[in-house]
Amino acid sequence: MKITVQSLVISFVIHLIYIVGTLIVGYIKTRNYKPDIANKWEKVETLQNEVAFGVVGSPLFFLFTFIGVALICRLIIRRLLS
Repeated sequence: MKITVQSLVISFVIHLIYIVGTLIVGYIKTRNYKPDIANKWEKVETLQNEVAFGVVGSPLFFLFTFIGVALICRLIIRRLLS
């Protein structure tokens, strides 16, 4: 039981680092973006009306990856303890 709880916590931490890292990279790219208006003047394109930050995906995908990473962590912990 203790190994299962440890593997779930490790899986949660890995997923949290991934999601927070994605948000931080998006934020840094947004803050450092400098549009090149002078070279884009001749070719005008319609812009989007909405902006999305983060990861767009199915909640089932995150559930399956969470369980998969937890199982892998459980195997690694069992190998290290035996």
